[in-house]
Amino acid sequence: MVATSVLKALAKIVSSMLVVNRVAGSETVPALALPKAETAIEDFWNSRTASETLWPFRAGNSAKLALVTLKFGGSGAPTRARMPLMFFLAVFATVAWLATAGDPDILTDFVVPPNSLNSTDGNLFTFTGMRGIFENLPSTFKVTKAAMAEFPALNGQSVSMAVLQFPTEGLNPPHTHPRSAELLFLIEGCLEVGFVDTTNKLFVQNLQVGDIFVFPKGLVHYQYNADTKLPAIAISAFGSANAGTVSVPLTVFGTGISDGILAKAFKTDVATVQKIKAGLVPKP
Repeated sequence: MVATSVLKALAKIVSSMLVVNRVAGSETVPALALPKAETAIEDFWNSRTASETLWPFRAGNSAKLALVTLKFGGSGAPTRARMPLMFFLAVFATVAWLATAGDPDILTDFVVPPNSLNSTDGNLFTFTGMRGIFENLPSTFKVTKAAMAEFPALNGQSVSMAVLQFPTEGLNPPHTHPRSAELLFLIEGCLEVGFVDTTNKLFVQNLQVGDIFVFPKGLVHYQYNADTKLPAIAISAFGSANAGTVSVPLTVFGTGISDGILAKAFKTDVATVQKIKAGLVPKP
């Protein structure tokens, strides 16, 4: 619905520009011939649709700058060739952003996995992978996922979840979920949680049983059970069937980036980098 509103608004802008081009009838559009296009652009910028879809860019006015560039063609009066080019670049950027805002919609009620062994009955929509996970306390942090890879019926439903189990002093290391925010619900124990935003500001909270905390999409975050006597358990929900997890320590130190580059990046020496890498090797 929002994408449709955006496209309608952009269509209104381009239609006004086509009128401007016809009125001008020359290679260069006079500044006096632009008021209708300018009005359409201003109406779109000030509309609710723009505030809902361009909010990531509005603070720095970069989206409006693109529209102003569209109006004035950078420096001087816009040419007929430049205006359509700038317009469609703006359309492409906006629609591309909308297209990546979440899981793609499906055109059916649900998606049956290829070569599924289950008939299309209740079994297809049932996940049993959580059975028995609370019977034994893990010795290290453990996450049990119910995402599309584990539960194929989630394909196209834009939801998934995970159970996080923390032993005493257990840590879920800094990581990100590139395709979804995370809503964490603490059901046992206590947790210190935190995330870092794009201005490098750290937000930290100590959670008790019954508390809910949201980690914004794509931001680095962690969870830590500082209790030395009691474990902690949390349930996390995601707005994507495949939120993805990018572990910061493993991504930085476990993917083959050269020791020399890492030493320079962290302003340390190669020996320290190698020591960190050795500590990330799973113990047998």
